[in-house]
Amino acid sequence: MRINRLKLRNFRNHLDSEIRFAPHLNLITGQNGAGKTNLIDAIHYLCMSRSFVASSDQYVANRDEKYFMIEGDFEGEIRQSFKVSCSYSRGEGKKIFVNDSPLSRLSDLIGMVPVVVMSPEDLKLTAEGPAERRSFLDSMISQISPKYLRDLLKYRHIRRQRNKLLTEFRGPRDLLINYLEPWNLQLTETGARLIAKRSEVLDRFKRYLEFQYRTISELKLKPDLQYQTIVESPGDEDDIRDAFRKQLGENIEKEIEREQTIIGPHRDEVVFYLDDMELRNYGSQGQHRLFSMAMKMAQLFYYSDQLDDLPIMLLDDLFGNLDQQKVSIIMETLTKHSGQTFITSAAEKPFLESQFKQRADNRWFRVDNGQITTKE
Repeated sequence: MRINRLKLRNFRNHLDSEIRFAPHLNLITGQNGAGKTNLIDAIHYLCMSRSFVASSDQYVANRDEKYFMIEGDFEGEIRQSFKVSCSYSRGEGKKIFVNDSPLSRLSDLIGMVPVVVMSPEDLKLTAEGPAERRSFLDSMISQISPKYLRDLLKYRHIRRQRNKLLTEFRGPRDLLINYLEPWNLQLTETGARLIAKRSEVLDRFKRYLEFQYRTISELKLKPDLQYQTIVESPGDEDDIRDAFRKQLGENIEKEIEREQTIIGPHRDEVVFYLDDMELRNYGSQGQHRLFSMAMKMAQLFYYSDQLDDLPIMLLDDLFGNLDQQKVSIIMETLTKHSGQTFITSAAEKPFLESQFKQRADNRWFRVDNGQITTKE
């Protein structure tokens, strides 16, 4: 999958920009604040319906304007040529269009253009709490499995309704338990499918992670991950569902007291290891950085093997803190990969540029205060 053309209007400091990309490597350089990240964030919008930088759409529109628009022309194996556009207006919200037809649900966009983002923010993936790793896992699987995404959205709806009942009900305890039973049935059915799919994907993903970590780090430490959920060894959905129902029953008093659902895949954790060392608690900053980068490179190649269309890779300002050898390894890997890649860099490093110029189907752009020029 690749994007051939991107058009922006009132998207941060890009008031009216249009750019045509190369099919393989696209290098985007410029000073901090020039608008480099805005370009790849706009691509992310067209792939995932949201920013990977801003917490809300309202912060994306240029401060002097009330709306923004993004439009991209894509090309792939399944869909040979199609257009995706995103419009946002304060007071009216966000709309996504495919070939000028509006999508009824924003979630319908997920997976249409698979994308992987690697940025300095990835350190949160290994260093912060379980929510970061659940978010990564859910996003990764949702792009390759529409069924998983539907189950995930359904599970969140069920849990909200169940929590509302736990919070607002003021009748007898036995009556509350009876009212909870239909929600318990839906929660365990949907939750068991989520857990089974997460376990299946992570079992395969481990091999990609190990290979990429050793390639990038050039160390003999073995990376690993452990999926922690309501059952010790997730397998058969029926077994997961039965264990889920049992634990709901055992924890009903705690749930009534706390007025929330405390058992289920929304509490899952993925623990990262280097050999026998738990990364989050004992890893150095350098180990965290290399592990998080290996996770995203593993995601790229996992997608490449699982999907009919290659994913788009977005690398945002990663090379500033890496030595030349690590940059060389990553660039060599991306050069060999057939997919489309976007790389932003604040500094015009001669070494990075020499690596970039190895193929004819690459392009180098310079961004200055929202203005884009192509460098020869």
